[in-house]
Amino acid sequence: MSSMVVTANGNDNKKFKGDDKMDGAPSRVLHIRKLPGEVTETEVIALGLPFGKVTNILMLKGKNQAFLELATEEAAITMVNYYSAVTPHLRNQPIYIQYSNHKELKTDNTLNQRAQAVLQAVTAVQATNAPISGTTVSESAVTPAQSPVLRIIIDNMYYPVTLDVLHQIFSKFGAVLKIITFTKNNQFQALLQYGDPVNAQQAKLALDGQNIYNACCTLRIDFSKLVNLNVKYNNDKSRDYTRPDLPSGDGQPALDPAIAAAFAKETSLLAVPGALSPLAIPNAAAAAAAAAAGRVGMPGVSAGGNTVLLVSNLNEEMVTPQSLFTLFGVYGDVQRVKILYNKKDSALIQMADGNQSQLAMSHLNGQKMYGKIIRVTLSKHQTVQLPREGLDDQGLTKDFGNSPLHRFKKPGSKNFQNIFPPSATLHLSNIPPSVAEEDLRTLFANTGGTVKAFKFFQDHKMALLQMSTVEEAIQALIDLHNYNLGENQHLRVSFSKSTI
Repeated sequence: MSSMVVTANGNDNKKFKGDDKMDGAPSRVLHIRKLPGEVTETEVIALGLPFGKVTNILMLKGKNQAFLELATEEAAITMVNYYSAVTPHLRNQPIYIQYSNHKELKTDNTLNQRAQAVLQAVTAVQATNAPISGTTVSESAVTPAQSPVLRIIIDNMYYPVTLDVLHQIFSKFGAVLKIITFTKNNQFQALLQYGDPVNAQQAKLALDGQNIYNACCTLRIDFSKLVNLNVKYNNDKSRDYTRPDLPSGDGQPALDPAIAAAFAKETSLLAVPGALSPLAIPNAAAAAAAAAAGRVGMPGVSAGGNTVLLVSNLNEEMVTPQSLFTLFGVYGDVQRVKILYNKKDSALIQMADGNQSQLAMSHLNGQKMYGKIIRVTLSKHQTVQLPREGLDDQGLTKDFGNSPLHRFKKPGSKNFQNIFPPSATLHLSNIPPSVAEEDLRTLFANTGGTVKAFKFFQDHKMALLQMSTVEEAIQALIDLHNYNLGENQHLRVSFSKSTI
């Protein structure tokens, strides 16, 4: 059995029935199923790269399947263990990975030439960062003499992406010399310079169109017209890795090289809990550790991982811990809320992780709640203290640690993919069959706003409902999320990116 060899050429593709065994004996050949139709060899190879050298690939285009061969069985086992804990996604679709019955892939060169070319390109850079001569690689994979500088745009940025995350991902393809990040047209962008244009080509080939996190933060990569970046400061916006002595500019102390190294180490398992794509894994050992944990924490995000937010300019007549829990709960799992005893227009809100606090801050700062524009900043507090036993603080502090209403408790939950800024249009779900459009329109009008439009989805369990302003929609969400519609069905409300 162990010497079983697969051959693939034009006419005996029939042999490839695909493997039916779910958890067969380990093999360095992996069988990947349910691939999106337009997926490329590069994307499939990228799934395996963090775990070790990829030695062969066979795409079965018509069947939406592929076989991927790794250099060692150990690498394959690490990969399978990791992806059994964290479902891999390509182009926002879940895919399935299992051991193949085959022990190695023998592929007919003419049939598989393009895949081999891509593989050679990736492997050459991975192994040595050596230049690739144009002869071994088909032009679809690499074209010579491009700029060593890439321009990177990040789409669907529901989680903050830091300079360190980019450095970690792009370093797989060679030494990154400099990075500059900036916001243009409301989009996070970066310029990143390698020592060699070949590394830039390689990174573009492997990473363009990939998601940094599950179903969000999509990389769009082009070559820049610049061939050299001029970095003046080393801080969280720009970095020249060849010159650790640069000042930090805006009043921050320059990054001490030792601290920088420690920081890079700390962020090496950067990932959203339960939502991690292969890009953010530095190496097989870390991936194995992550797989063992089954859920990846988020140490050392550049915001110091600060989980506590300070919210000020609240309407102190109206605000309650519950209303803050509901609104901030759209962007993360709120653990505790404390309205300040001596300053009741301010509150501390503790989120489950630094990512969630960043997300809530970026989406809610400057929004209107109960008629006042609220300010949201990171607090210097590490946690929100609960009042001492027996002390009555008039219900100003509330612990929501065990709340059943947390939206992001389940790793990989669909809610991670549906995080949108506050909008006048709300997405309603969990609507019982007995509830009609008229009932919902009346219910939402009673929150003090005007319902402009309404549309049921086909199955009637979900709907879109548009209020006349964002402020009205925020109010309606606070009042009606988890509202009991009868039959023990509680309405779920979130912001929508659609309009009606």
